[in-house]
Amino acid sequence: MNLTALGVVLALVAAACSGDDQPATTEPAVATPTTAAPAPEPAPAPDETTVVAPDPPVEDRAYYILPPGNFGGLPTTDDSLDQLPLYDALTPLRGDVRDDDIERLFLREDLEPIGDTVEEPTGRPGTTILYDEFGIPHITGETREDLAFGAGWVTARDRGLLVQLGRGPARAAVADIPGIDAFSLVTGAQSFVPSAATEQLVTDQIDLIIETYGDEGREIIADAQAYADGLTAYWEANDIDQEPATVNDVIAVTAFIGSIFGAGGGSEAVNAEFLSTLQNALGEDRGRLAWEDLMPFDDPEAPTTIEERFEYGTFTGGEVTGSVVIDEGSIISFDPTDPADGSATGFVDRNVRYDAAGPPPSRNASNFLLVGPDRSANGATLAVMGPQLGYYYPEIVQQVHLSGPGIEAQGAAVPGLAMYILVGRTENYAWSLTSANQDVRDVYAEVLCNPDGSAPTRDSGFYEYDGECVPFEMFDAGTLGTVPIRYPVSVHGPVIGTALSNGRPVALTRRRSTFGRDGLNLAALKDMTEGDADTPEAFLEVANKFGFTFNWGYANRDGIGYFASGYLPVRAAGLDRRLPTLGTGDYEWQGFLSQDEHPQATTGPGGRLLNWNNQSAPGFMHGDGNQYGSVHRVELFDQWPDEIGLADVVGVMNRSATEDTASPVWPVIREVLAAGEAPSPLAAEIVDVLDDWVDDDAPRLDADLDGYYDDAGPLIYDTLWTPLVRAATAPVFGGLPDDLELRGIDRASLLDKDLRTVLGADVQGPFNLAYCGAGDLAECSAALWEAVDSVARDLAAEHGDDPTTWLREGQLSGFTPGLIPDTIRRTNRPTFQQVLELAPS
Repeated sequence: MNLTALGVVLALVAAACSGDDQPATTEPAVATPTTAAPAPEPAPAPDETTVVAPDPPVEDRAYYILPPGNFGGLPTTDDSLDQLPLYDALTPLRGDVRDDDIERLFLREDLEPIGDTVEEPTGRPGTTILYDEFGIPHITGETREDLAFGAGWVTARDRGLLVQLGRGPARAAVADIPGIDAFSLVTGAQSFVPSAATEQLVTDQIDLIIETYGDEGREIIADAQAYADGLTAYWEANDIDQEPATVNDVIAVTAFIGSIFGAGGGSEAVNAEFLSTLQNALGEDRGRLAWEDLMPFDDPEAPTTIEERFEYGTFTGGEVTGSVVIDEGSIISFDPTDPADGSATGFVDRNVRYDAAGPPPSRNASNFLLVGPDRSANGATLAVMGPQLGYYYPEIVQQVHLSGPGIEAQGAAVPGLAMYILVGRTENYAWSLTSANQDVRDVYAEVLCNPDGSAPTRDSGFYEYDGECVPFEMFDAGTLGTVPIRYPVSVHGPVIGTALSNGRPVALTRRRSTFGRDGLNLAALKDMTEGDADTPEAFLEVANKFGFTFNWGYANRDGIGYFASGYLPVRAAGLDRRLPTLGTGDYEWQGFLSQDEHPQATTGPGGRLLNWNNQSAPGFMHGDGNQYGSVHRVELFDQWPDEIGLADVVGVMNRSATEDTASPVWPVIREVLAAGEAPSPLAAEIVDVLDDWVDDDAPRLDADLDGYYDDAGPLIYDTLWTPLVRAATAPVFGGLPDDLELRGIDRASLLDKDLRTVLGADVQGPFNLAYCGAGDLAECSAALWEAVDSVARDLAAEHGDDPTTWLREGQLSGFTPGLIPDTIRRTNRPTFQQVLELAPS
């Protein structure tokens, strides 16, 4: 379906339920200048007769935001776009945020409707739905079934097309189809029709939920059924032609969300090939040392959310005997849509496909900032938190307030399972999630064989397991567009590609620990929605039910908490988890981490818990594709007053959201430059410009929306960055192709640690090799100055002689897939976000 057809479908679906067909204004709200009040007269010193008034009691404050708005149909209504100008108007304030800005630029999340309400009739006596002035539904149910029914109804009303387009692709996520990005199937309006075998993978999870959770499991299924009934009832009431919704739809959508944000690992094959590339170019020993520098698992300088050490390292014990090397250039990805790989002919949009044998798609930009009562100015718990889900219309979550027997919760829910809250609050606590990318996926190297003893080929249909030569099973997943999707599967998972290991052919398969268990994650969301996590200890137990890999941030009236969730395998001894595992059956998983073995805390360093998809704890390796170095954007949360108020937390978040994430390494670069002489006045001048920019917290901001960033720093730094990295690493990587991806830690961490070593600073966990100037400070400084001078001359030729006027075009964020034209200033901030101050109990 192309976008024109998609728009037609949206219009037809939304026509029956839309109100005003005029879009709301998208002009950003403008902060009103404030005039400082006269300073009060000094209070007299208290004496025996003076009565000191007690401090006013602390009251709850709770807010949230979801751009562009909560309604997601066409034609747009006021409720489609009304949160966009509020969200965008916070950005130019940076760190200068006040309490009245919070009140003005967020919506209240206080378990009550905002302003006037309109009742949405459903025909079900026990269900009441009130829409407030921002189009947010407040659902009340006399029974659990009434409440879940109402949640299904509003999902069909507010996210109907999203659910319809997502029902098939969600099954693709359940099946783990190699090389297919289920999320892109939805945003690209690609249809997927599951086979009977794929649908059975979903159905089997119903029994697993009941088997695992007993009565609670049966309640989950009953809630899901009532929710599906609500979806179906809305479609029938509005003459929308759709197959009735089912419990299977709910389970499939749960898998879909997990596949987008809740999985990590699976990069072992490309890691191994990268190792071979470095060893072929640099020599076996030197190449291995360079690879270890780029692929650290436990850099002692890596910023972590908590300080306590949790052991879950790269090496599983003993000599490494079960990890496999991959020959350079030998990986061939399996494409289940390619006729050469066994499927029928047909066309599939390349935008929904990825390199199957490479790392699976990953999305990171969520954060939370939690402040405990002993660090806040008034003894309340403070939280600013939310997931960065991307900017879409319709948005992929919806705001909702649920009120029924045992449930009083408000926040963001996932269309397709909105009878529970994904991130939000109850009366006494709140929670949020960031992607953790923990290692729940492993790549296995299946040794190919033929049962007759003849030489195996790259397309051999047999592999060695438990001493036998066994056949791959062919799995018929369904049809993507007009293309049948079939692929071979081993005992470990689907084949994602083939390769050579020391010249011997292997098939690469990928195993996911949560495969077939996606629906079990509903239990954690159910418990959070019902208020069961009323203490930090209860919160840890609930979060541990989540098999998907997330960092959980938690705040209640008495404190804060953190848990790193995931169904995390215990690997056999003899492995380096960064590399593929030999699939012969000798290195199978040995169980899963217990709750106590997960990174967790009920307080934080300095009374705060900060996370921006960074490493959870020392000693704890995340996914094999996530290598944390000495620099991470979470360090931008660094400007805290002694006594912290709610506006201070919002300000820290908002300033950091427009701060260049690589700018923290500039002072180190500057110190190296200071060891040499600028080759030209112009080179010295652009260094001075960057000094001033970084001193102002390196803003990347078009505050006045004139189309250009407000400072010269972004253009200069962006142009200079790659030449600086190449100049610094040339003594080691200079002979490698310029387009070679240096996997592993980010380039800022690479420069930071190496340059501090060159400067003679105290470096924890130094690199194996010396990069810039081969360790000589004078040579390093000269190389960096040469890069600065070259870039300065090029920029001057293009933009003139005054570097302060070199402005880059400001970046705006639009809303995928282009159904609305509106844009906002680019900001590295969560999409859905909560701002909370919880009064002490």
